[in-house]
Amino acid sequence: MNKAKPTVLKIGGSVITDKNGELEARTDVIDRLAGEIERAAIKRLVVIHGGGSFGHTKAQQYGIKDGLKDPSQLAKFAETHHVMTVLNGLLMDSLIWHNVPAVSVTPSSVIMTKEGRITTFDETVMRKLLEMKMTPVMYGDAVLDSEIGFTILSGDQLTATLATLLEAERIVIGVDVDGLFDGDPKAEKTTKLFEHLTVDELRKLQGKLGKSTACDVTGGMFGKMAELLYAVERGIPATIVNASEPDNVYLALRGERVRGTTIGEK
Repeated sequence: MNKAKPTVLKIGGSVITDKNGELEARTDVIDRLAGEIERAAIKRLVVIHGGGSFGHTKAQQYGIKDGLKDPSQLAKFAETHHVMTVLNGLLMDSLIWHNVPAVSVTPSSVIMTKEGRITTFDETVMRKLLEMKMTPVMYGDAVLDSEIGFTILSGDQLTATLATLLEAERIVIGVDVDGLFDGDPKAEKTTKLFEHLTVDELRKLQGKLGKSTACDVTGGMFGKMAELLYAVERGIPATIVNASEPDNVYLALRGERVRGTTIGEK
């Protein structure tokens, strides 16, 4: 059996959807990214994507993250999960079209949380797919929770947990900015890009990182970095790049030089 460590690629929902709208997919970007994944030809790759204007909008509208408060939410939980499968389907269409042997694995079928934190994760199917050199695809999802009934599992918590379980070689995160900055690069022109951060440096920066201005029920950039710490503290380096710019994800997957932020020990 191939023991090579996998690469985990997380594509932010803000990249593949318009997060200021509702159910607005950027199909041209999805297709480009599928092409970059095909060209990178990573033999052991896991792809995870966020919800953007599909998952986040519905989850916020119906209060899904905070758990079951009223029976009327049951149908809304189902709807939130369903729209994520729709977005996932659009990415799967493109990956299959680009000859990537991708197989969707529904998080709500293999994961449960307790008060929002993963407690049960059956990664058996993921491991078998990777062994067969196929590409598992997961996503942020509405999942069942042992304490509060249900909640929203962020793609970021999923990424860090799965990378750790699979002892991944590295994580590549595609967002809609060039990496981590000392301010909000969308609001301030003088912000500085951090090209490399150690684990200790990232911890110190946590309180300074701004939150997303778009709808995001899972904590924006601060939430992403807080989740990422779980994996990088365990020796899995992460590279954050702007997936809205052509070829950045391709270059990062290939391990080539690309503008962004690398987190991990030098």
